[in-house]
Amino acid sequence: MKWTTLVLCELAQRKNRLVTSGLAIVLGIAVVVAISTITTYSEKAVARELDALGANILILPESATLSDYYSADLTSGEMPEEYVTLLATSNLEGLDNVSPKLSISTTINSYSTTLTGVLPKNEFQSKASWQGAGVFSRPRGCGNVQDLFNLSKRTPKETLVRKRVIETLKFDELLVGSDVAKQLTLQEGDEIALLNTPFKVIAVLPPTGTVDDSRIFAHLHRVQELAGSGPVINAIEIVGCCEEISKGLVSKIGLALPHTKIVTIAQVVDTQIKTNQLMKRLSMLFLIIMMVVGGTSMANEMYNNVHERRKEIGTLMALGADARQVLWVFLLKALILGGVGGTLGYVLGTLMALILGPIVAGVAVWPVPALFLVAVAVAIVIALLASYLPARQATRLDPCKALQEI
Repeated sequence: MKWTTLVLCELAQRKNRLVTSGLAIVLGIAVVVAISTITTYSEKAVARELDALGANILILPESATLSDYYSADLTSGEMPEEYVTLLATSNLEGLDNVSPKLSISTTINSYSTTLTGVLPKNEFQSKASWQGAGVFSRPRGCGNVQDLFNLSKRTPKETLVRKRVIETLKFDELLVGSDVAKQLTLQEGDEIALLNTPFKVIAVLPPTGTVDDSRIFAHLHRVQELAGSGPVINAIEIVGCCEEISKGLVSKIGLALPHTKIVTIAQVVDTQIKTNQLMKRLSMLFLIIMMVVGGTSMANEMYNNVHERRKEIGTLMALGADARQVLWVFLLKALILGGVGGTLGYVLGTLMALILGPIVAGVAVWPVPALFLVAVAVAIVIALLASYLPARQATRLDPCKALQEI
C-alpha cells in the first residue's frame, strides 16, 4: 500500500474529525479572502472618486506659492518646459498623468480672466522621447485603467476638468470655464478675439466650484507665443498614484527636479492611503487570528491522532518504516487538509465578498483569481507548521512499548 493511499483511507475513516480540524482554517481563509477581495475593489472605487478631484501633486517654480498658482501670477517665477521631458523620461512609478501649464492674465470685453495653456495628449505622443513613458496610464495598484481613463467614453469637457487631458487641441481652439461662458454669453462654436488673435470655442466646461470656472484653456504653445515667454511653464499638475506617493514619489520628483517647489494635496492623498491601510490592517488582523485559531485546532487534532494511533504507528515502525516515513505520513495528511481547506476557504470567501461587497463597501465585487493561490499556500503552510511537532512526536515512539498496548 502506498503512503498516499494510507493517508486517504485514514482520512476517510475519520470524516467528523476532518471537518472539525479543517473548519477553523476554512473559515479563517474565507474571512481573509473576503476582506482582501472587497479591499481590492474598494481601492479601485476610491481611486475613481479621487480621480474626479484632479491633480494631487503640484510642481511650481522655487519662488512660487499656492496663491501664485491660483492667481496665475507670472511674476512668481517660471520653469523650462524641458522639465516635462525630464519627468516623462525619468521612469518614476506612479505618474498617472502629467500636465504642464502656463497661465497669463488677460481681458475680454472688460472682463478679467486667466488664459491657461495646456498640452493635449497628441503632443505627448508626437515626441519620441515621451512615447511609452506611461504618463497617461494609471499604474498597477492604483485602479483600473479602462475604468479610470477611457478617453473614448469621455467628452473634452470631462477629460480636461478631471485630469487636464484632452486628445487634441488646435492652435485656434479654446475651452471656456463655466463662469467665463456665463459672463461673456459664450457657447460652443462661438468665435472670439483673444489678445488680438481669433479663436473658436470648442467646449464650455461644466461647473467645478474651483478657479477653473473662471479660466480659459488653450494650447500651451499658443499661449507661450501670445505671452512672448518662450518654452516656459509656471506649473506642472500631476495625478499621482496615492500608494506611490506614500512610498516617496514626491521626494523622487524633488530629486529629478531640484530647483522646484513640490506641493501635495494632502487631504486627497491621505484619504486613499488611510482607507487602503485600514483595510489591509484589518485583513492582516484576521490572518493572524486565523493562524492562531486554525493552527491550534490543527495541532490539537494531530496530537490526538498520534495518541490514538500509537498502535498503528508502532506496527508501521516494526514492519520497517523509519522516522522519516512516519513523519511524511503526518505531513502528507496536513498537506491534504491545507489544500482542501484553502480551496474551500477561497470559494466561501469569494461568495462572501460577492454578497457583502455591495452592502459593506458599496462597490461591485468580482472574484480575484490571484487570491486562490495565496489562500491555498497560506492554508498549507499553517497546516504544516501546526502538524510538525505532533508528527515529530510520532517518530519518537518506541515500537516495542506501542505494540505492548495491543
